[in-house]
Amino acid sequence: MSFEVRLPLFEGPFDLLLFFIQRDELDIYDIPITRITNDFLEYIHQLEKMNMEVASEFILVAATLMRIKAKMLLPRPVLDEDGNEIDPREELVKHLLEYKKYKSVISELQQMELDRSQQEQRGNTYSELKSLSAVTNVEAELQDVTLYKLLKSFKQVMVRFENEQQRPVHQVVEYPYTIEGQKSVLLDRLSLGTKLSFHDIVEQETSKIAVIFNFLAILELLQLREITLHLGIGFNNFWIEKLEEALVD
Repeated sequence: MSFEVRLPLFEGPFDLLLFFIQRDELDIYDIPITRITNDFLEYIHQLEKMNMEVASEFILVAATLMRIKAKMLLPRPVLDEDGNEIDPREELVKHLLEYKKYKSVISELQQMELDRSQQEQRGNTYSELKSLSAVTNVEAELQDVTLYKLLKSFKQVMVRFENEQQRPVHQVVEYPYTIEGQKSVLLDRLSLGTKLSFHDIVEQETSKIAVIFNFLAILELLQLREITLHLGIGFNNFWIEKLEEALVD
């Protein structure tokens, strides 16, 4: 089983038409319009199936091909002022030939552009420096420089330097706590005794982040029904106890 993948590698609709003509070795002056129209529309449908946006110029050329195809199917030919039959493909062939002419020199122009971009213009150093000094007029600017202006500029530079030195530095610190880790710590401490007060837990690790992780670990152990709580008088403290030990009591 074979399949064909078509990608939008063509820069424009005329590029696609020329591809079909060269692929099938067709006569550009006698284009089989039905065949070309079918190939062109099939290509556009393939783009739509792949959810690719179809450019407006492709849609315009597709409509033009269908209009030419319809004209060629009409029984009455279109005549010019001299009574000669007008080929509906004539204008399309004219545009294709013009596009092909410009396309044939694109690669040469691209190579010329590449060669030119790799060249560096040589010049006279003295004349270049002279032209730069004439534009900037450095001597005229230095005439207005005074000691006061120099000191003022130096002071502004030092102020900016001090501000840069005093800018706050943010440092990210990774805390050595996890809820799972604190759950294990609490259960290990409970295995050494019957009860454990929250006050004792805080006293052992007084940092705010440690208190938060311990409290979250206690809430999760409660939810898992591994511990129970005993409230103290005045609700200023509470004790935690393993649930199986509390049931035994």
